This record gives sequence, structure tokens and C-alpha cells, in this order.
Amino acid sequence: MVISLVVLISGSGSNLRALLEACSSPEFPARVVAVGADNEADGLAHAEEYGIPYFLVDPRAFHSREEWGRELLAQITQWTPDLVVSAGFMRILPADVVARLTPRLINTHPALLPRYPGAHAVRDALADGATVTGATVHIIDEGVDTGPIIRQHAVDIDPADTEHTLHERIKTVERDMLVATVRDIATGQINLEELSA
Repeated sequence: MVISLVVLISGSGSNLRALLEACSSPEFPARVVAVGADNEADGLAHAEEYGIPYFLVDPRAFHSREEWGRELLAQITQWTPDLVVSAGFMRILPADVVARLTPRLINTHPALLPRYPGAHAVRDALADGATVTGATVHIIDEGVDTGPIIRQHAVDIDPADTEHTLHERIKTVERDMLVATVRDIATGQINLEELSA
């Protein structure tokens, strides 16, 4: 079975590109059907390159977060995706959006959750003096990076690391892990309903 994906991005879209490259193989059991963004993200160029439709739902165009969430949900659900992937999407989804999509709503995070949730995970790990951090793929729930963990991979922190160098190493791990996770969801090796029960 081939599952359909809607991928949400806010930035350069390196995780999106990894998924698009994987999906271009006939053997890979998933296809990206649409890409969504909350701004004119650089990563939308990857969707254009691969001929994937995309939509933009900018929160600044709406009177409330809830109104923005309703429009975002409408844009997502018109594609009837089997799985929604938040891949560097830097906004917390409103509760009604999460309730409608979870558990088939996953996120990548550049830390070993539950440590270092939130938008500054790499900086927080360095500030904490940690020697190891990593990447997590998890189901999105109504909290901030609190949903059930699907997969994690550790990354050692080098004493010379800056936020940029560490984040780049984490991104490499994150991309591979996300592709593997989507494949395993598609083939039934990962059951999101069981994980979220």
C-alpha cells in the first residue's frame, strides 16, 4: 500500500526534500501529495522542483489563531492525506486541528524528548552543558513536543560545537529517521493508533 502525505514546513525544507527524494523511488511506499507552509518558505522551491502542489496559510492574514487553524485544516484535509508530517513547521497547531488529525500527525524535533522541548532545542542543549542530544520523531498531541515518541536517535555533542554545527549534524540524522519512520508507518511496522492509545 502507498500512503499519501501532506508535509508542513516553515523554512528551508531539508526534511521535505529528503521525503521527496525518497518518494521519487517507485519502491518507496509513500507519496507527497501537497506541501503546506505558514510563510513564503524557501523550502517551497523543493515542491516546485518536484511538481508538487503547495499552499500557503499565513497566520498574519487571520484575525485569530483559531481562524488560521481552520483554514490550515481545510487546506490539509482537501488532499485527504493518510499522514500529515510537520517537518520544520514552527507553529503550534491549534487544539481542534490536532484533534482532527492525530495520531496520523507526526513531527520531527532536534532533541531527545522529553528533554529540550520547544523552538530552541539545540541552543538549550548547549546551554545545559549536555554531552549528548539527538532527534525525535513523535506524534503531535495538544502539548508542545509532548506526544508519544515513535523513534529517537542520539547525537554526540562536540566541545567545539556551535548551535549551527550541532543543528546541521542533527538534521542529517533527522532526515534519515523521518524517511525510515514514514516507510515503517506505510508498511505497518509502526502502528500510530497503538502508540497513541
